Amino acid sequence: MDKTTSGWINGFLGVVIFAGSLPATRAAVMDFDSIFLTCARAAIAALLGLALLLVFRQRRPTLAEVPSLAIVVLGVVIGFPLLTALALRHVSAAHSIVFLGLLPLCTAIFGVVRGGEFPRPAFWPFSLLGSAFVAGYAAKGSVEISPAGNLLMLAAVVLCGLGYAEGARLSRRLGGWQVISWALVLALPIMLPLALFSMPASFAHVGAPAWFSLAYVSLFSMLIGFVFWYRGLAQGGIAAVSQLQLLQPFFGLGLAALFLHETVSGTMLIATLGAVVCVAGARRFAT
Repeated sequence: MDKTTSGWINGFLGVVIFAGSLPATRAAVMDFDSIFLTCARAAIAALLGLALLLVFRQRRPTLAEVPSLAIVVLGVVIGFPLLTALALRHVSAAHSIVFLGLLPLCTAIFGVVRGGEFPRPAFWPFSLLGSAFVAGYAAKGSVEISPAGNLLMLAAVVLCGLGYAEGARLSRRLGGWQVISWALVLALPIMLPLALFSMPASFAHVGAPAWFSLAYVSLFSMLIGFVFWYRGLAQGGIAAVSQLQLLQPFFGLGLAALFLHETVSGTMLIATLGAVVCVAGARRFAT
C-alpha cells in the first residue's frame, strides 16, 4: 500500500471517530458544565497520552517545536472543545454540524499557509462546492437562529482548522499520536487544575448518557481519533485528506438522529453523494 492511500485510509478512520464528537458533546453538556467538560476531557486524555509516551519512550519535543504544539493546544485541545461545548448550549448538534461544512476548506487554507502545500487550481472549486453542499444541506433542515451559538461555532471551526494543519505539519517530524499526546501533556498543568476547580459538588444528577459521552470525547475524540487523523494528513497531504471532513457531518447527523432523536432531512443521500463527488475531485487535483 502506497503512502498516499494509507493516508486516505487513516484520515477516513479519523473522520468516522470524530463524527461522534458533537452528538456526544451535546449529550454531555446536558449534565456537565461546559468548562468542566472541556477541561476534564483534556486532562483524562493527557494522562493516557503521557502514559503512552513514557511506555514507548518517545523523544521530547525540541524547543523549536513547542510553539507548534502550543498552536495545536489552542486549536484542538482547548479552542474547539470549549467553543463547541458553549455553542451546544444554544444550538442542537444537528445545527452545529452546518459549520463543519466549512472545516475542510478552512483546514486546506491553513495547509497552504502553515503546511507549505500548493494544490492545483482545480482543487479549490471542488473544496468550495463540497462545503456548499454540506452547509446548504444542514442549513435547510435547521430553523434555529442563535447569533451566539453561530459565532461560537464559526470561531471553533477556524481554530480547529488551524490546529489540524499545524498538527499535521508537526507530525511529519514527531509522528501523529506523539503530536496530540505532547500537546495534551503541554496543556495538562492548566486543564487538570481547572477540571478540579470546575468539578460539580455532586455527580448525583449526572446520567449514564453524560458519563458515556464524557468517556467518548476523552478517549476517542481527544486522543484516538487524532492518532489516525494526524497520520492521515501527514501521509496524504493536509489539503487533500482534509476534504474527507465533508463526510463527517453526515455521519454526525446520523448519530444525532440515532442517539439524540434529532430530526434529519430526507435529502441527506443527495447531499452525501454530492460531497463524495467533491471529495473525489479534490483528491485528484490536490497535488
